[in-house]
Amino acid sequence: MPLLLRSKLSIMMFLEFFIWGSWFVTLGTFLGINLQATGTQIGAAFSTQSLGAIIAPFIIGLIADRYFNAEKILGFLHLIGAGLLFLAYQSPTFSAFYPYILMYMIIYMPTLALVNSVSFRQMNDPEKEFSPIRVWGTIGWITAGLAISYVFVWDSATGMQEGLLKNTFLMASFASLLLGLFSFTLPKTPPKASKADKISFSDILGLDAISLLKDRNYAVFFISSILICIPLAFYYQNANPFLAEIGVSDPTGKMTIGQISEALFLLLLPFFFKRFGFKKTLLVGMMAWVVRYALFALGDAEGGLYLLIIGIALHGICYDFFFVSGQIYTDAKAGEKFQSAAQGLITLATYGIGMLIGFAIAGQVSDHYLIADSTHNWKSIWMIPSGIAILVVLFFLFFFKNEPANKNL
Repeated sequence: MPLLLRSKLSIMMFLEFFIWGSWFVTLGTFLGINLQATGTQIGAAFSTQSLGAIIAPFIIGLIADRYFNAEKILGFLHLIGAGLLFLAYQSPTFSAFYPYILMYMIIYMPTLALVNSVSFRQMNDPEKEFSPIRVWGTIGWITAGLAISYVFVWDSATGMQEGLLKNTFLMASFASLLLGLFSFTLPKTPPKASKADKISFSDILGLDAISLLKDRNYAVFFISSILICIPLAFYYQNANPFLAEIGVSDPTGKMTIGQISEALFLLLLPFFFKRFGFKKTLLVGMMAWVVRYALFALGDAEGGLYLLIIGIALHGICYDFFFVSGQIYTDAKAGEKFQSAAQGLITLATYGIGMLIGFAIAGQVSDHYLIADSTHNWKSIWMIPSGIAILVVLFFLFFFKNEPANKNL
């Protein structure tokens, strides 16, 4: 691949995830401090990601794959997104903020598939060429977190008191404007599907792959995937507010350790598959959720800070060993006929249904354990997702029959 093309795709990935990382990590803290939102309202704001994930296939399947070049619709969506993020930045109340972030996530979630489409269409050997480009997305997310904590100091005690966290939306808005304009310089990526081609509701949602659920092992994995998203939602929604509330300095910057861990453990997946097989690899990922939340319950900002850091660093195992492993397992089970449909179905189940349930539960739990002066009983809060993860581990352990390490993988 030519250097110029590789550079353009890398910049695209960097900005795509820089935008998301600019505001999503600190969303719960911003809403609680700046807009005095309740836990239920914060859960509703995070749930816009799930609603976007549910609606995204329709935008991609009905519009992007049939009528417009992928790079053009990518640019168009990010230009609109820049305006919506700016309006979110200016919102004085949660009721004013919520419609903007909902509309934003509905148009942002499809761009995750679009950047992949633009990348894959330019590659001769995606297995070798995609990872070095996709890693720039992780670097973009990390850069946003480091900038918030160590460059602008928006999440410091003083910064939060002065309401500076809202500037994360201004930064994201500027980056979205930049990517929107930059997208029109990307290689032309015309739609593959013809306007005359018929497309069904089941094609869009990946329902053709539902036959995979006849396989007992895959059905157990599918149910486990939905259930484990409940603990995952607790992390996304509560980790940053938790660290900020208990007095951890530079919480957003420290949370980038999780993304660094994610990149490192991704490299270890092939070894674990070959050495231990799918079941043990997945079990390690799920048990890491149990340990992580137990560490959060026990840690504090002083003598127990190291426990919190370990819990954050476990993100690589938690995410890669379950979700990335699950995508690989799904791809292997589906075969060529249902590969795309199966990936669409598991994405809908996890980021759509599973996370939607998880954010709702996390919001209600946060409200239940709210103490006076806007503080929380965090030990009790974190033990709940830890307990849920234990139940998912037991369900998967007893009902999933082990498969040879080299079967379908």
